[in-house]
Amino acid sequence: MAPSLGRSGLEGLERSCGDWVRSMGPVGGVELLQAWFGGRGFAPHRHDTYGIAVTDLGVQTFDYRGNLERSLPGQVTVLHPDELHDGRAGTDGGFGYHIVYVAPERIGAAVRAITGRPTPLPFVREPVALNPLLAQAVAEAFSSGLEPLARDAVILRLAEGIIAADCSLRTSRYGSRLDVAALTRTRDFLDSRRSVVRSAELESVSGLSRYDLARQFRAAYGTSPYRYSLLRRLDFARNGVRRGERIVDVALAAGFADQAHLTRVFASTYGVTPGRYAALHARASARNEFVTALQRMPPRVRSRGEPACLPHKAHPYLLTAI
Repeated sequence: MAPSLGRSGLEGLERSCGDWVRSMGPVGGVELLQAWFGGRGFAPHRHDTYGIAVTDLGVQTFDYRGNLERSLPGQVTVLHPDELHDGRAGTDGGFGYHIVYVAPERIGAAVRAITGRPTPLPFVREPVALNPLLAQAVAEAFSSGLEPLARDAVILRLAEGIIAADCSLRTSRYGSRLDVAALTRTRDFLDSRRSVVRSAELESVSGLSRYDLARQFRAAYGTSPYRYSLLRRLDFARNGVRRGERIVDVALAAGFADQAHLTRVFASTYGVTPGRYAALHARASARNEFVTALQRMPPRVRSRGEPACLPHKAHPYLLTAI
């Protein structure tokens, strides 16, 4: 994918031999960026988004709000909108990181859905910390891409992590009420769709805001609307693969961009590629047909013709449950 440095991009970026940047977006108020710098990454600058980053390798050093900050591998950095900062390597080994930029209005809407009341934008006083909630949210952003429902889930997760780090917003008043009728309509709608579902569609179906829906849906069904929708599309794809349909046709019918897109998501979910999955089922089907034919043979013919490797009493679940 070609880099696309938008409004939250790295103005003042100084490239040198070996340095690189990859980015996606911004789309729907979210931008993803991954980078590696051997020395000075970028000059002092500011952007009008939140920036939530995880340091991957090396030591990242930066000036922020009058202090010198350092981020080690696994630590999370939270940069607030319109705050001046720079970035450079803290050692001779360079540093790498990945970061999610989110428009403040998106975080604000998610925070209101979580707390159930109007609130100011959350502020994290410690810009560098170990924050498993935010680290997981950043990882989910990069693994799921920027589909509409995936963005909603990521923004909600990021808001939850930021709230947990902002003592002024910590509250036990997180909304607990579930709109069962709205959730049922949403689930039924997702069950019926074989393509990418947009946030506005679910808002229309459920009557809830996208972030309130994401919160309630996870509470009711244990997963996000995006993940639920993705798995229903994968169910549809698996059935097509089992029937021997062409994988490229299955991919397009299930709402994936192409065969490569389906293969990546399929393998990350099931641990095998669609091609391998199809081969395994074809082999199992052939074995079932052989066993059925063998069982229909007269006993004297079967005893002479049965391969030694095939047990006389095959285990049914090995033959029919795949």
